[in-house]
Amino acid sequence: MCGIAGYITKGQPVLDQSLIVSICDRMTHRGPDGSGYLVDGTVALGHRRLSIIDVAGGTQPLGNEDGTVQVIFNGEIYNYRELRAGLLKKGHHFTTNSDTEVLVHLYEDVGERLPEHLNGMFAFAIWDRRRRQLFLARDRFGEKPLHYTCSAAGMRFCFASELKALRMIPGFPDEVEYRSLSDFLQVSYVPDPGTIYKNVFKLPPAHSLTVSATEFRIRRYWSPAFEIEPQREFSRAVEQVRALAEDAVERRMISDVPLGAFLSGGVDSSAVVAFMERRATAPVKTFSIGFTNKNFDETVYARMVAERCRTEHHEQIVSPEILEVLDVLVDHYDEPFGDSSAVPTLYLTKMTRQFVTVALSGDGADETFGGYRRYRFAVAEQRIRNAFPGWFRRPVFGATGRYYPKLDFLPQVFRAKATLICLSQELADAYLYSLSSMSGGLLNAILSQQVQRELGGYSLPDRFRALFHNVRHLPALQQLQAVDFETYLPGDILVKMDRASMAYSLEARAPMLDHRLAELAGTLPAGFKLHRGIGKYIFKQAVAPYVPAPVITRRKAGFVVPLAQWFRTSLKTPFESSVLHKDMEEYVQLDGVRRLWSEHQSGLCDHSRKLWDLLMLAQWDARHRKSQPGCLAIQAV
Repeated sequence: MCGIAGYITKGQPVLDQSLIVSICDRMTHRGPDGSGYLVDGTVALGHRRLSIIDVAGGTQPLGNEDGTVQVIFNGEIYNYRELRAGLLKKGHHFTTNSDTEVLVHLYEDVGERLPEHLNGMFAFAIWDRRRRQLFLARDRFGEKPLHYTCSAAGMRFCFASELKALRMIPGFPDEVEYRSLSDFLQVSYVPDPGTIYKNVFKLPPAHSLTVSATEFRIRRYWSPAFEIEPQREFSRAVEQVRALAEDAVERRMISDVPLGAFLSGGVDSSAVVAFMERRATAPVKTFSIGFTNKNFDETVYARMVAERCRTEHHEQIVSPEILEVLDVLVDHYDEPFGDSSAVPTLYLTKMTRQFVTVALSGDGADETFGGYRRYRFAVAEQRIRNAFPGWFRRPVFGATGRYYPKLDFLPQVFRAKATLICLSQELADAYLYSLSSMSGGLLNAILSQQVQRELGGYSLPDRFRALFHNVRHLPALQQLQAVDFETYLPGDILVKMDRASMAYSLEARAPMLDHRLAELAGTLPAGFKLHRGIGKYIFKQAVAPYVPAPVITRRKAGFVVPLAQWFRTSLKTPFESSVLHKDMEEYVQLDGVRRLWSEHQSGLCDHSRKLWDLLMLAQWDARHRKSQPGCLAIQAV
């Protein structure tokens, strides 16, 4: 796990390393073990290294035999040994034992088809000196970040692992992209390929980018296919899932530094730990965060797995205090990010880094095998839609939903407003509505008039409709999974883990995002994944021999923090001083925000997610956009 950066100037040669060094120094947390730089005419490349494989070797940039191909790389290639063996047979000469060097020689053989051959998480840049061409690629699911812009003064092209590093470039375009702002206030993250800055982008997952003096080209090299085989035998499919999941875990145990696993007490992380225990030669190190508030604590299940798998278990019980982590949260996420589970994730990664340098997680299993409760609800709603024509659903369910009271303080069974509204809509709009923090009239009441004018006809629902239209031939469950692979997974889940782990120089690996596993899951009928209201059914059956039954059968839980309570206590002053401030009038209508604030304080409404998004926007604006690049103080939890 590392940080990479580079740029191509508009004709004038790079005279020294000072700029690329300052850019990379901004990402020292991603790679505290070393650095390396290359200056070649108009091109500069830089690398910060977190040493994992071939600690003594593997310094980057790393080149081929004659130095005409140079690479900087962030991530891990899990099939590098097989690739290396094949390249040796073809006569390639290796000088290190690192997975990085495989990229150089494989590029010599297959060129831009290189990422298609890789099993791993990665973002890399290859400078081809002969062609005077830069080739970049990002892994299939977006585990590793890669940002770029062509709009910095004097630069043809600039890229970096993190936005804060790009901001070190003189003339960085720091104008706010209002489309991204609107997207964020709806779904609590900025979807790919946008960023919060205008004309600054993320390279989408499973894409490569080629840039030279005469060319700028982006290509998609992989898509998660859903070619369902309806005649699959369930028992045989269970065996295939089990074998491939275990192989994915074993591959991600390759490390020359201490390695362990996050253990939440959920089925996904428990399965990863169980498979690790079957392959390990010493007790697996596991790490859990517990909460003093028992409503949010899952440590009893984590201990159950730790005892069964005989792990070396480390546990920390915390009473999360948001003011302790607010600075590090805002500083490391670089753009507004509203998933509040990032808070306990920061606690977990900090504690884990005290013992290991690499940790495996269960991320990706919900998307791959259909584990989210919202999938179950959406599929059930789709059955009702299919039973009633649109001319009936839209007026009847729509009107009922509009007038049904929003009773946040009552139990879930009495809160049918969202369900009724979803039933009046088609699948794409209903799914986005179920994910949204703000939408429709509320969004218009919050966004400033300036932002609304700049948006013109832009609409996030239109983007979601287009994504669903592309997969309309699939059953509802697979449509939802396909859209999440494009949006929620890379934009929220993987951003959360990458930034939280890298804040403490910890490498996080996700075996359930092995692309072979996703391809296998794509062939499975929907009923194998969602069976009689049970999500991830086939995955649970596959891991049942190794995971305690109470862990498999328990209700799915998340990394939850007491946001609603915080906004009535510890977050009152930060919110009022930063969000209810005239500087925010560029983005929001303060009268609308004050209404939300007052309703939440009354205790009758829970607007905590909306308020958290607004707070993250205000904190980002103050710390990143309105501060000088390079002057942010990185504080520890």
